Amino acid sequence: MRFSAIVSGSKLPNWILRIKESSTNGKWQEVVSHYHEIKKAGIQTVDVSVFPPILKAWSFLSHRHGKSLHACLIKQGFDSFTSIGNSIMGFYIRRGDFDIAVDVFNSMRRSRDSVSWNILIHGHLDNGALVAGLWWFTNARVAGFEPNISTMVLVIQACRILGTKHDGLILHGYVIKSGFWAISSVQNSLLSMYVDADMECARELFDEMHEKDVISWSVMIGGYLQWEEPQVGLQMFRKMVLVPGIEPDGVVMVSVLKACASSRDVCTGRLVHGLVIHRGFDCDLFVENSLIDMYSKCQDAGSAFKVFNEISQRNNVSWNSMLSGFVLNENYSEAQSLISSMRKERVETDEVTLVNILQICKYFVHPFHCKSIHCVMIRRGSEANELVLSALIDAYAKCYLIEIAWEVFARMRRRDVVSWSTMISGFAHCGKPDEAIAVYQEMDRDLVKPNVITIINLLEACSVTAELKRSKWAHGVAIRQGFASEVTVGTAVVDMYSKCGEILASRRAFDQLPLKNIVTWSAMIAAYGMNGLAHEALALFAEMKRHGLKPNPVTTLSVLAACSHCGLVDEGLSLFKSMVQELGLEPGFEHYSCVVDMLGRAGKLDTAIEVIKTMPHNLKNGASIWGSLLSACRSYGLTELGKEAISRVLELEPSNSAGYLVASSMYAADGLWDDAARIRVLAKEKGVKVVAGYSLVHIDNKACRFVAGDGSHPRSDEIFSMAQQLHDCIKIDEKKEGNTWLAVIECLT
Repeated sequence: MRFSAIVSGSKLPNWILRIKESSTNGKWQEVVSHYHEIKKAGIQTVDVSVFPPILKAWSFLSHRHGKSLHACLIKQGFDSFTSIGNSIMGFYIRRGDFDIAVDVFNSMRRSRDSVSWNILIHGHLDNGALVAGLWWFTNARVAGFEPNISTMVLVIQACRILGTKHDGLILHGYVIKSGFWAISSVQNSLLSMYVDADMECARELFDEMHEKDVISWSVMIGGYLQWEEPQVGLQMFRKMVLVPGIEPDGVVMVSVLKACASSRDVCTGRLVHGLVIHRGFDCDLFVENSLIDMYSKCQDAGSAFKVFNEISQRNNVSWNSMLSGFVLNENYSEAQSLISSMRKERVETDEVTLVNILQICKYFVHPFHCKSIHCVMIRRGSEANELVLSALIDAYAKCYLIEIAWEVFARMRRRDVVSWSTMISGFAHCGKPDEAIAVYQEMDRDLVKPNVITIINLLEACSVTAELKRSKWAHGVAIRQGFASEVTVGTAVVDMYSKCGEILASRRAFDQLPLKNIVTWSAMIAAYGMNGLAHEALALFAEMKRHGLKPNPVTTLSVLAACSHCGLVDEGLSLFKSMVQELGLEPGFEHYSCVVDMLGRAGKLDTAIEVIKTMPHNLKNGASIWGSLLSACRSYGLTELGKEAISRVLELEPSNSAGYLVASSMYAADGLWDDAARIRVLAKEKGVKVVAGYSLVHIDNKACRFVAGDGSHPRSDEIFSMAQQLHDCIKIDEKKEGNTWLAVIECLT
């Protein structure tokens, strides 16, 4: 290309006009075509305004042609024009060649202007080079440059992203002095910066703003949500809708729905849903997905499903939100149906879908399905996702495939605190506390900092061992890591000590907690009941009510269990009646089961039958209720009454060994050996595995298990010999006393 001879033509103004018009409309190919037409016509121009659009077009279409044009402009001396130099800089910045752009800028020492500075600063900030962009902004201010609004907004955003609050304060002062404060986009950018750093400062700034638009309100509502103050965010929204001329948009609606979900405020959520419909946002998929999420987290999966069904064009987020909602609300059968619908609709599953499916497998204890999902993960390459792998480890562990869970964990390239915590929990769940503790110790050696969940899982593992020395060590870990004052950790400590039989240590941990919630009180009440201290449990229950805490179903169940184990029938029945009359609680089948067990232990079987008859029909299918009645029938030799309980228990829980064992024992005690043998044969035919009960005894600060017939202990010969001697002694005593009852001795392993 040569510009040495400058020729003017009649068509040139039209071509230049077309180039500028095409550039304005973003039609870069047309810009280049018109430029080629000028070249073919042999027309050359000195109108430098034609080159910036062409350079911009080449920045989108061809780097090589743009560099070629740059060279031609240098040859003809056009690069000395400020507009051309700025356009060349813009070309290289859009192509990501920052070094060349800086070289061009440096060559413009005499011709650079505010636009030049803006292009350089804006280019760095817009492309994520935040530190370099702020450095150039500092230099520009020294040089007396004035940024434009767009650059000013980007500079504020850079300070927000980098979290440089001090620089942000300096920038705020510059905004006021330079006159940018009156511009709403700058105000909102400053507001966003303060929201990330200090909500009190953000509120002060918001209150100082004379003109607030919908973005200002949206930033504040989202800020309170970000700082875990959803109720304050909802108050802001209520004020916003009363301001004339401010109409909430989809972004505001999504933030408000998230606030409702975080605060579990379904009433406000329904009102917002009505406003969504009224404003026409029910066609906004983003808002509709947020509605599903809100209803799900507010434990209203039915309403969430109604919203889901009304969505005409669902995306992956819609399906996953609904699936997560069903899983969250433990509606696992509905979740399974939704997965079938996803398959029919050919919805592409992603990592979120896989995590939810694994939750379902975990609930139904489907080891085969866990393996199937694992295969899908391998085929899709999802094994690099730590979240999915942690869910897989958890599912395998809950399906008692702990060896496979360990293999998955061991193969992980990068283990985060979630995966470590999941592995600890898995071993504890599968009755392998030693391995769980060993995993924590390995985690500690790898310098991975535990979180609250890790510590809770460690405490749970120690509670399984019921070994006091280890439990004290775990408590010390919680203290050293700074989690002992956390209410969830403190509650786990209370529970752990109670399972070790150290009720005084449990009470000390309870008293030392600065904050106690209803779960903490329930754990301490359950601890008293577990250790046979029913009167103390009742006293603590009364104290809790004096503190203004309303008992929940778990609390009342803990007190009922304490009364049941200690024979306080009148107190238990009184509490049961007060659940509805005073506390406004609806008894569940666990409460009825506990009352039946309490009456059965006391020999009041007629009253127990009356309680069962008065139960709501939907609760009568609880196997534990009939199991409690069956145990009482065995204890008091009421075989005829027990027969109905047997049929119910075996119908409701055909794979549970407890029903078969109690039934066989009842028949044997009554001398009905044929019936006892029939029950044992039935259990064998159904493939029911008998889970042996065990007791724990502390010897030298170590918990030893007592399991009938277990010969795995290294000193089992000595143990069985001693057990036989005790058995012979009991036989001698029974003969002396004329007793015919044969004592059952559990052997030490």
